[in-house]
Amino acid sequence: MAAITRLVKRTPYFPCAARRFLSHAPPHKERNVQWVFLGCPGVGKGTYASRLCNLLGVPHIATGDLVRSELASNGPLSSQLSEIVNQGKLVSDEIIMNLLSKRLADGEAKGESGFILDGFPRTIKQAEILEGVTDIDLVVNLKIQEEALLAKCLGRRICNQCGGNFNVASISLKGENGRPGMVMAPLLPPAHCMSKLVTRSDDTEEVVKERLRIYSEKSQPVEEFYRSRGKLLEFDLPGGIPESWPKLLQALNLYDYEEKQSVAA
Repeated sequence: MAAITRLVKRTPYFPCAARRFLSHAPPHKERNVQWVFLGCPGVGKGTYASRLCNLLGVPHIATGDLVRSELASNGPLSSQLSEIVNQGKLVSDEIIMNLLSKRLADGEAKGESGFILDGFPRTIKQAEILEGVTDIDLVVNLKIQEEALLAKCLGRRICNQCGGNFNVASISLKGENGRPGMVMAPLLPPAHCMSKLVTRSDDTEEVVKERLRIYSEKSQPVEEFYRSRGKLLEFDLPGGIPESWPKLLQALNLYDYEEKQSVAA
C-alpha cells in the first residue's frame, strides 16, 4: 500500500472539458495517460490495453500477469493464489494491492510516466483506494456477448515454449432479436508452436462460468462508480481484432494519431 501512495496526484494532462472521452490528444512527456480497462474475464482487456500501451508509450500493468508471475515464482503467495485461481474465485484486495504496490514501486524507480491498468480495480473498495491516490483520466469498459466470450475463453491456448498467446476458437454468431451478429476468426500460432500449445488450468467451462458469475456480482458495480464520475466509455466489441481495433481507436479519438505514428516510423 505504501508504494501506491507514492503516485502523486498530478494535474491530469487532459483538460477538464476534454476528459469526457473527449479529446484524447497524444500523450505529453510531463503527464502521460492514466487509464483503466474494465470487462469480463477473457473479453480481451490485455490485448487491447497492450496495443494502446505500445501506441502511447506507457506501461501495461495487468493484475492477471502479476498474479501469474507470482504463481510461477513459488513465492510466499503462490500456493494460496493457486487454490484461488483454480476455483475461479477473485483474488482478495489485500493480495492484489500487495502485488500492485510492488509493481508501481518498481516502475517509479525506473521513471515511468502514466499507465494503463488492466484488471484493476475489480471492486468498489479498490476503486475508492485508487481514486484517493491518483487521477484516472478514462475507464474503458469492453463488452462482448456472453456466448462469444465463453467460446473465446475455452479456445485460449499458450505456447509452452515461447509463451505466446493464441486462440483456436472460430466464432460466428447470427444476429437475432435486435442483437447484432459477430464473427471472430481464430488467432492461430505459427507452425513451430502448434504442437506446443497448452490450455490454462483455469480455462474450463465450469471455471469460466464461475468467473463470469463472480464478475457480475462483485465487479460490475465498478462500472457505475466510474459512470457516475463521467469517466466511463463503454465499447461493444464488434468482432475480432481486425474489426474492433480501428473502431476502438476512433472511439478514443486516436485513429489519426496511429496514422501519424506509422508515418513517423
